[in-house]
Amino acid sequence: MRREAGKSRTDVRGGDAGPTVRTLPRVLVVEDEDDIREPLARYLSRSSFQVTAVDSAEAARRALAATAFDLLILDIMLPGEDGLSLTREVRMTTEIPVVLVTARTETADRIAGLELGADDYVCKPFDVRELAARMRTVLRRVRHAPDRAEPRAGERYAFGDWTLDVETRCLRRGEEEPRLLTTGEFRLLHALVRHPGRMLSRDQLLDLTASREAEPFDRSIDNQISRLRRRLEDNPRDPRWVKTVWGAGYMLAARVVRT
Repeated sequence: MRREAGKSRTDVRGGDAGPTVRTLPRVLVVEDEDDIREPLARYLSRSSFQVTAVDSAEAARRALAATAFDLLILDIMLPGEDGLSLTREVRMTTEIPVVLVTARTETADRIAGLELGADDYVCKPFDVRELAARMRTVLRRVRHAPDRAEPRAGERYAFGDWTLDVETRCLRRGEEEPRLLTTGEFRLLHALVRHPGRMLSRDQLLDLTASREAEPFDRSIDNQISRLRRRLEDNPRDPRWVKTVWGAGYMLAARVVRT
């Protein structure tokens, strides 16, 4: 069941103070298999979501350009372009939370999706009731997440012999070639340079990097720290910059100058 992009639907509830009009969350479902997409769209529509369902990354882009969605449900294995590349693009330009749905069960695929900025990961076959519950959890976390400082064009952070360019998301040391960071690496380093010398717990880093589904995926921060250290450190096993505070979290051990 498809709903035309741009048309809103409301839920009207009565009470002592009169009826309350609540806008239902807008959800974009991107799934190429008809026997999954259509029943899922119908179920979510009955479960108080506004649903637009499409079958490709190209159709998803058109829908995203036409409508402000609250949540994206995205299959990884799409024809032509996979869902991970679309996740990367969405994360570069918006803060729409993303739930990945896929038949792949390998840990590497899950970590890749989360490091690109996905908020949750559901494997096929899945129970639609569980998916709907996860969607509501993600939406609640987004609504109650602490405000994060958004990267600003032209902003740079210098520490030691390194410079982080926010606009290009590149890390440069001296006259060396700049190193383009992944979305996960950039968000993590951006959080650390904004709080130099301060210990940040895994939960705080999950909030600051927009990885909102903290409980199941706290190990993803450890994986991203390891990747970031390979970018930054001459000896990742004996890090100079990104220090571990054992049993608590991580900190950037450097004086940072923002320009």
